[in-house]
Amino acid sequence: MKAWTVSRYGAPRDVLQLVDRDPPAAGPGTLRIRVLVAGVSLPEVLMCRGAYPYKPPFPFTPGHEAVGVVLDPGDASGFAIGQRVMGVTSFPEGRGGHAEEALLLASNASLVPDTMSDEDAAAFTIGYQTAYLGLVVRAGLRAGETLLVHGAAGGTGFPAVQLGKALGARVIAVARGADKAERCRADGADHVIDAAACADGDWPAAVAHAAGAARVNVVFDPVGGEVLRRSLACLAYGGRLVAIGFASGAWGEVPTWELVMRNASLVGALAMVPDAATAATMTGTLASLYERGMLAPRVTEVHAFRDVPAALAALDERRALGKHVVRVSR
Repeated sequence: MKAWTVSRYGAPRDVLQLVDRDPPAAGPGTLRIRVLVAGVSLPEVLMCRGAYPYKPPFPFTPGHEAVGVVLDPGDASGFAIGQRVMGVTSFPEGRGGHAEEALLLASNASLVPDTMSDEDAAAFTIGYQTAYLGLVVRAGLRAGETLLVHGAAGGTGFPAVQLGKALGARVIAVARGADKAERCRADGADHVIDAAACADGDWPAAVAHAAGAARVNVVFDPVGGEVLRRSLACLAYGGRLVAIGFASGAWGEVPTWELVMRNASLVGALAMVPDAATAATMTGTLASLYERGMLAPRVTEVHAFRDVPAALAALDERRALGKHVVRVSR
């Protein structure tokens, strides 16, 4: 089969190679699929550069999420040959979605609703699962609360904006640039802040003005670094600061004494489902919200399989708007 592989660390344009590779074999907890469409995400860029926590042995195939047709369900119950499924790939072992065949983790795989396109399915799992686990499971976001979302126009941020609105929260979205700010408005954010337009970069002042005296109950932060640190000042008493990622290139650090003084919490969230009961509730809830039109994966560009390096370069160079995917096969 054809697969994009990485054999040394560097920029995606420089290190990705299209090669012939043996198909993967379904093992314990995985199912083998023929890939239809694969998602494109910033963590893949970080993997190419060797800056991501998961470092599979060379040569590895990136691609964190995919939709495809089951070729071998392995020992995964509830799946059969020929079904269309979506989910998280076995990227930690180097068997990601940018290949003609890939492995999905059974614990993070589900059947694709009939009404969902391949492109939407390839963009659905990680973004919306991360939003659900961060906002519902970890932060306990409630209707009527105020939610602040950083990187709100990106592949991790916009699902949080949409899910926050679906859960009944008032959403403040922070993005950088007029085009990205406009996308946040289209996703239903109640207040949109263009960080690039804030005087002296003072987006916290803009957040304070939008939130009012009650301040922010939950912060959803996939950016990290100083963004996480400065977000603490936006929190209400009893607020929850959810660390999702480090798109800035560094994890944020928060002084413990400030958390104590605000009776606030710093929690982490990863798109890995803790147990079968949570998985069933989450999958059912997200599918229902999608079918009701309350969640809409914002796929803004579909790349050809031959253009995987260019697709990842667009993310690496911060030129991508919304969610990009790669069409691998029909």
